[in-house]
Parts: sequence; structure tokens; C-alpha cells
Amino acid sequence: MGSSRAPKTASPLQVAKAVFWSFLGIRRRAEHESDAAQLKVAHVIVAGIIGAAIFVLTLVLLVRFIVGRAA
Repeated sequence: MGSSRAPKTASPLQVAKAVFWSFLGIRRRAEHESDAAQLKVAHVIVAGIIGAAIFVLTLVLLVRFIVGRAA
């Protein structure tokens, strides 16, 4: 009668996409609800740390490039 399927888990690309849009603060309600059903907390935390590290490293490299050009 009722099928008891395990909820589908998100792929790494879907996790990265969800974290990226969360950084920007732009999410649709339907996408948010879909992500809430598929994403695991540990995956989101790891992706968030990686995304933050990439963001900070990009800013550091950009500042070094600009300051290096000005000197």
C-alpha cells in the first residue's frame, strides 16, 4: 500500500548549489523545501566551510594582485 522509500539524498553539485545560493541569500520557497528534504546537515556544513575558504582565498589573492600592481 504505502511505499516507504528513503528520501533521495542530494548530489555534491546540488549541495554546492544550495550553499552558493544561501551565501547570496536568494532562494525560492520550493527549492528551499526540496533542499530541506534532500540535504544532510553534515554535507551542508562541509560545503559551507569549503565555500567560505574559497571566498576568503579569492579576496586575499585579489587584494594581493591589486596591491602588487599599485607598487
